[in-house]
Amino acid sequence: MPLAAAAACPSPIVLTRPRVDAHPRRRRRFRLLASSSASAPAPAPAAADEGAGAGPCPVVRFDMADFAVADRVSVGLHGRSDETIFEATVRDPSSHLYGSTVVLRQLKSSQAKRRGRRALEVLKKLARRQMMYHSYALQVHGYIAPGNASEKGDVPFVLVHGYHGSYSLRHWLQLSDWLPTLEATLALDEEQARRVGDDSVGGPAVTRQLRLIRILMRDLLIGVNYLHSHGLAHTELRLENVHVSPIDKHVKVGILGNAADFHDDDSSSSTVASNNERRKMMIAFDMRCVGFIMAKMVLRELMDSSTFFKFKSFLTKGNDPSCLREFLLPTLSQNSPSGNIGLQANRQWGAGWNLLALLLATKPEKRISCVDALRHPFLCGPKWRINPSVNIIRWGLGSTAVRMAEDYIYGHHQRRRLAYFVELMEVLNPNLRTENWLHFLPGRWRLLYCTGRHIGLTLRQPSPRILISDVVLTVSLESGDPVFSLTSDIGFRIMPESNWPHNKSGNEGVVSVTTSARIASGRIYINEQDGKDSIVTSPRSSRRNLHGKWRKVSKMKELPASLPTVSVAMDDVNISMNCNSALNVNSAQKVLQEIRTQTPPEMFDLSKIVCGTYIDARLMIFRGVNGSALLFIRSNSTTDS
Repeated sequence: MPLAAAAACPSPIVLTRPRVDAHPRRRRRFRLLASSSASAPAPAPAAADEGAGAGPCPVVRFDMADFAVADRVSVGLHGRSDETIFEATVRDPSSHLYGSTVVLRQLKSSQAKRRGRRALEVLKKLARRQMMYHSYALQVHGYIAPGNASEKGDVPFVLVHGYHGSYSLRHWLQLSDWLPTLEATLALDEEQARRVGDDSVGGPAVTRQLRLIRILMRDLLIGVNYLHSHGLAHTELRLENVHVSPIDKHVKVGILGNAADFHDDDSSSSTVASNNERRKMMIAFDMRCVGFIMAKMVLRELMDSSTFFKFKSFLTKGNDPSCLREFLLPTLSQNSPSGNIGLQANRQWGAGWNLLALLLATKPEKRISCVDALRHPFLCGPKWRINPSVNIIRWGLGSTAVRMAEDYIYGHHQRRRLAYFVELMEVLNPNLRTENWLHFLPGRWRLLYCTGRHIGLTLRQPSPRILISDVVLTVSLESGDPVFSLTSDIGFRIMPESNWPHNKSGNEGVVSVTTSARIASGRIYINEQDGKDSIVTSPRSSRRNLHGKWRKVSKMKELPASLPTVSVAMDDVNISMNCNSALNVNSAQKVLQEIRTQTPPEMFDLSKIVCGTYIDARLMIFRGVNGSALLFIRSNSTTDS
């Protein structure tokens, strides 16, 4: 090994050791010397930086003879072919690091050496508040550089930085017992659990994992925010560059070899404007990387390279990150080693998925900042009183309605609560204009819940036995006038009648209902007394009062008498059915009748859909002629593939 061999022979690098003060309690001061000559003058204390917590630059030039290099390569700190990582012990008795373990990062190529010198420059800039920097970033103690100009092209440049264990966060997450091991490393106790909050829903393992993710994310965001507040962007945030220190129980951001400055030296007005744009783009890039780290911690299935490639492809195609849960649902529903933690992250009003969507927003200007992320309800426990915004409340309503519908427990109180949530979502509709519907409506929408009818099998025992799979509404915008083409696809399976409770296999088929429609602005009257031409009459709904947090959010004491909607005008409806097995006319009629019984009439006859009352990037609510509400969730086309 080149570095180990260098430790055995005299090195051309001359070490200028730090001067030790006579008083043992005084802080030792170092200075980074540019000269490599042995006759260089003794170092003088560096001038202190301005500002609170100022101190000298802690970078010092070492010699290879000061270290006892271990005969092994560190397994968790690598990641580049032009870098080699060694563990070493400081054996210089006059050094304040005597006896401590450090990491020697051997940088071979010219690009790697540039990253190393850049890391030293960044450290000088961040030395104003050393305690904050050392708490949330890997500390760089010094460097080993070639002594002669002729050797600079051949001899590697070596960084000497702190040792926080040989595992990066990626290696922690790849351990089979990573959860109890990390908990023991961070020494989590009841006080730590109380600070970050503790969700008792979802099981002990889910509770512990979400709590640990909150702790790691808070530390990571604090470290990244420290860089952003000093005009720097990390640009290389990934699991391999994040470490957990067992000494001070903090997450450490890796070496800042590719850190970029927000500002240039030129202060002209045009440059200031461009610097602001550059700053926003760099911060947005870092936040996207933080989002990827959070996604891999919550969804350990993304540690697989093929799954992560599909995940990134979903985002690069311009899909809204708020639909990530629906996109990953087939993967999360499988027997995964994470115990379906991704599904459990939808608890607590879906705050975890909301933060992930904000971190991975498609447009950089829409991504959340570090400060706002630290104030997000997902990362704040009961100790912090965070007043959620209307967007968070709206997201929570939709996430809770989705979770309750997926549980498929349709008791009377669940149905009543779901209907109440649907009414609240309609009141808080963020897209009231028809132009917004023109933007959001095209796409695939999966029917999740209907307030007027159970979807699927009931206690009846019909013949034949039909199992309804996905009911999907596909909306496409035709060229020319704003005319939409609506296609309702009802998937079904004809199960064997003898053993259907245990054998769900059978012949599959699809019923397709196609029509075209136009939309226009309209209004729906909830109380029949408010409009003689009321579409939906539900006097009980208008008398229901808002209570609790919903009254504070909507600023209303009760639901309004009418809501702005978009009216839907349908044309002729065409119905077709395809099945894998050959059916005679009588059997096909029975199958069709059973499908109509198990599905809402609005999906079988699209002309019964009269208006839309809510839409955003992931959810949509239609109302039928009988007043029932159909809740749809956006489904990406690659979900079913």
